Amino acid sequence: MKKNILIVGAGGVAHVTAHKCAQNNEILGDICIASRTQSKCDKIIKRIKRKNHLKDPTQKLYSRQVNALDIPATKKIIKETNSQIVLNLAQPYVNMSLLSACIETGAAYVDTAIHEDPNKVCENPPWYANYEWPRRDECKKNGITTILGAGFDPGVVNAYCALAVKHHFDTIDTIDIMDVNAGDHGKYFATNFDPEINFREFRKVWSWIDRKWVLDKVHSIKMTYDFPVVGKQPIYLSGHDELHSLSKNIDAHSIRFWMGFSDHYINVFTVLTKLGLTSEHPVKTAEGVEVVPLKVLKAIFPDPLSLAPNYTGKTCIGNLVKGMKDGKPKEIFIYNTCDHAKCYKEVESQAICFTAGVPPAAVAMLIAQGIWDVKTMVNVEELNPDPFIDLLDKIGLPTVVQENPIPLQLSAMAKSN
Repeated sequence: MKKNILIVGAGGVAHVTAHKCAQNNEILGDICIASRTQSKCDKIIKRIKRKNHLKDPTQKLYSRQVNALDIPATKKIIKETNSQIVLNLAQPYVNMSLLSACIETGAAYVDTAIHEDPNKVCENPPWYANYEWPRRDECKKNGITTILGAGFDPGVVNAYCALAVKHHFDTIDTIDIMDVNAGDHGKYFATNFDPEINFREFRKVWSWIDRKWVLDKVHSIKMTYDFPVVGKQPIYLSGHDELHSLSKNIDAHSIRFWMGFSDHYINVFTVLTKLGLTSEHPVKTAEGVEVVPLKVLKAIFPDPLSLAPNYTGKTCIGNLVKGMKDGKPKEIFIYNTCDHAKCYKEVESQAICFTAGVPPAAVAMLIAQGIWDVKTMVNVEELNPDPFIDLLDKIGLPTVVQENPIPLQLSAMAKSN
């Protein structure tokens, strides 16, 4: 049994995770929220207390300041707070530093996104082989539970794949992971996550097709799918973290990821990119000031959490899985839908942050109870999906399995301009 949680990060996702951990602190123990800017942590704590979400008031809820790239400083905080589980909800540049601190202190490590080198974008696949997987033996040798990519996508969608393998299929042909936000935040343009990390994803599209990696241009393949609850939505073939572990751990011929974008989003993103404003490479102004265009965009775009009060509509994220069961073709859609307004009412968040922030809290609970305390490095699809899916149902992210869904019309795919 492990107790006491250190949440590293104070953005929109960390905000949701902290609320969910507080609601279940009789299992998780003390909760410390740490970030480079401690005042952001204190704002989260104030909101948790205002919503009366601290289930057991005898357990501590407090904040610390930390630079997660500073391994000795992070180790010191882990020890001082007696944290046995570290939830990394900071930018993915700090993943390896935080993992090192956990290995050296014996704390379990959980993250929600793949590690990134700030000077490299969309490295060669599989991405996990570049940084995380080479440290698996180190985690196993030290008995460190390390669960990678434990948000929604990656995370829950990985568990959906494991669920399909365990309960629904003898063999799998294709998995199409689809993520759409049929919502309106009322702003001219905004991103639902950190815009710097969001836009760094849109450089290359790597997909697992016929058991090999295939490269396409960003936003070059578009189709429309009729989703449950949210209806017909445009989606684009995209690269994403989960494909890189699923290609290794799930026996399927093809695994693809599709993300929904409105025409307006695509038009604005295209203009920003053609102007060079999504670049991560520094430039100098006429005054000799060095700036990174992408970081300037991050500074002027709305904070993702600030979108929550006025957000309307719903999200739908799920896996369309096609294969064979008992000698017969079978197709299912495993999915979740989430309502922006309901998320705001519960935890003052929009649904995008909610879907990403609830799963890490669930994973922490499973580790604390010994159910997922595996003492080695794993991706979510390598674990028993049943307790995870069941727990998510109870704490805000119910799963639906739809038999005989609307098929993916491959003939509808078209190269966009």
